[in-house]
Amino acid sequence: MQRLYVRIYLAVLASLAAFALAAGLLWRAFGEDGPWSQGYEVAATLAQNALPPAGAPKTEQQAALEKLAANLRADVALFAPDRSPLAAVGAPLPPPEAGRERGGWIHRWRGPAWAVRLPDGRWLEARAPLGHGHAPYGLFLVLALLALAIGVGAYPVARRLTSRLERLQAGVESLGAGELSARVKVEGSDEVARLAESFNRAAGRIEELVGAHKSLLANASHELRTPLARIRMAVELMKESADPVRKAGLEQDIAELDALIDEILLASRLDAVKEREASEEVDLLALAAEECARYENAELVGEPVTVRGDSRLLRRMLRNLLENAKRHGAPPIEVRVSRTGDGAELAFCDHGAGVPESERERVFDPFYRRTGRKEVAGAGLGLALVRQIARRHGGDARCVQGGWGSCFIVALPIHSGAAR
Repeated sequence: MQRLYVRIYLAVLASLAAFALAAGLLWRAFGEDGPWSQGYEVAATLAQNALPPAGAPKTEQQAALEKLAANLRADVALFAPDRSPLAAVGAPLPPPEAGRERGGWIHRWRGPAWAVRLPDGRWLEARAPLGHGHAPYGLFLVLALLALAIGVGAYPVARRLTSRLERLQAGVESLGAGELSARVKVEGSDEVARLAESFNRAAGRIEELVGAHKSLLANASHELRTPLARIRMAVELMKESADPVRKAGLEQDIAELDALIDEILLASRLDAVKEREASEEVDLLALAAEECARYENAELVGEPVTVRGDSRLLRRMLRNLLENAKRHGAPPIEVRVSRTGDGAELAFCDHGAGVPESERERVFDPFYRRTGRKEVAGAGLGLALVRQIARRHGGDARCVQGGWGSCFIVALPIHSGAAR
């Protein structure tokens, strides 16, 4: 198995080795110990042959230097072995610095100069005019281009290594968003490939467990309906002499259990089926009016707003919000249907004690019970179903502080697309 860190480390070492090798070859070509050093010696011998002896008068050396520098378009200067000036053509040049024993490039403030020491000890120095290319700058340019080429060449290697990690990250995010069928492609044979295989195995196992849980929940809820029906029939067949209080309590327990089973079945179906079972034009104001008519203290105001969705689910959402306001709030219940931009908004407000800010998000959790509050009827699934149905229609539900009590706001798009 190939180790990922080994591949990255070897890629870095290979890049450094290539750069060092190329830099060494360039230094050998352009450095003082390279082939150019022999060129310095040849140039020094040729210059000495063209110039008069070191002891010749300065006028003779000046004339010879002018002849030598003809058509060069460069500043040229000749210095004695003690670095005193003997002759010059063009702009004056400073003598080579003390301590220099060999020729080579000299960095000047007006540009680099080239100096060569003649066999008789004299120094010949030349500097090209500004705007001409110089070997040191050319060397630096070549090194920069070489480093750029290595960087460009190393990019595909690094990109190939990290792109697999990005695809794995996308798969993890898809799984976290609820797409249990998300899988990633296994590429290579290193740690990233093993991680992708582990992720696929874990995702498959999670999908199986969640599917089994949903199936078990739905089947168990469905099977409870049979004994409930028998218990209800037995209550109906009880003699008139039975205790009325006990009979009424039993009937209430059966009704609550039946409602709980119905809510569990609906929640399971919403989890199992990702697409809406029906899609039609629904008038929210008319639907809210029908549901509010079932409650004595419900007051409805608003304007006609039509959305596209499942009328049965939307009706259940409105009924759960009204039932929640009745159980946990205080009358009157104010219901408002309005249009907001490109969406519709339904507000259900009561005059109860309200919901603390710290619990306004948690009340939408299944089976959540508010702390420090006396138990009331209900299983804790009503608001969870409200949010599920709202999101199934492309909207959402939230709890806010109303004028007197709490308000539950449902926002829906007017032109609802595919279900989430």
